[in-house]
Amino acid sequence: MRQFTESSTVGKRISRRFVAGLTLDDAIAAVLAVNRLGMTATLDPLGENVAAPAAAEQAAATAQTILETIHRREANSNLSVKLTQLGLDLGLDFAREQLHRVLAAARTLGNFIRVDMEGSPYTAATLDLVEELHAQGAPVGTVVQAYLYRTAEDVERLISKGIRLRLVKGAYREPAAIAYQAKPEVDANYVRLMQRLLHSGLYHAIATHDERIINATLEFARQQKLGPEAFEFQMLYGIRRDLQRRLQQQGWRVRVYIPYGPEWYPYFMRRLAERPANLLFLLRNLAK
Repeated sequence: MRQFTESSTVGKRISRRFVAGLTLDDAIAAVLAVNRLGMTATLDPLGENVAAPAAAEQAAATAQTILETIHRREANSNLSVKLTQLGLDLGLDFAREQLHRVLAAARTLGNFIRVDMEGSPYTAATLDLVEELHAQGAPVGTVVQAYLYRTAEDVERLISKGIRLRLVKGAYREPAAIAYQAKPEVDANYVRLMQRLLHSGLYHAIATHDERIINATLEFARQQKLGPEAFEFQMLYGIRRDLQRRLQQQGWRVRVYIPYGPEWYPYFMRRLAERPANLLFLLRNLAK
């Protein structure tokens, strides 16, 4: 499947539904297109679990270049990074050094960095490092996953520190010992966490394509008399474009998560795995 998707014309065309392209120019073009529709963006240079220090240093340098390009092109976008891409597997101190370089550039250019959440072996280290650097005044936030049992406690600690969060359901396979397995349980926890975030007074991101949860969010926001400036919805590039536009046209803030780069295949497959409609989209195009 990987060989087909990466090499065939059909596979490349299908993958471009969810990935902006291979280059930064491709990604910036996608950001500007989203901006013209009245939405903001966050760029994600794809890649994770680097095995060599030089690769992590290059990832940090690439992140700095992205921030400079966003500033130069006057694009309305921030940047998402993964700690394993910045060398977390090579040691916490090494990853801290790379992230510090990225955050220094973001601070200089007036931008914001979201540290993405990865699988559960990295959860504690990711949250601890974000807390540490946020306490030093860095423009940084992170992501919490509704399917983990620990997330409610994490949310309380993080919002007490004033850290901005993106709430997601979670896209990795995790064992029953640490994570809800049934979708109704994950959804119920998501709604509880969403209400806690919106009630916190901080500017958080509600990242979902689930219309039931979006409607629950809108209902809670109206009950609490929260306007569009209080939070934002976040959605993935290429998924539920109709819903993105509808929310934006209703006056709500929408940020589109835009991935790009040659290391797109694992991201692409997670998108297919987590939402059956995405797989049906793929199969329909294969049939054509």
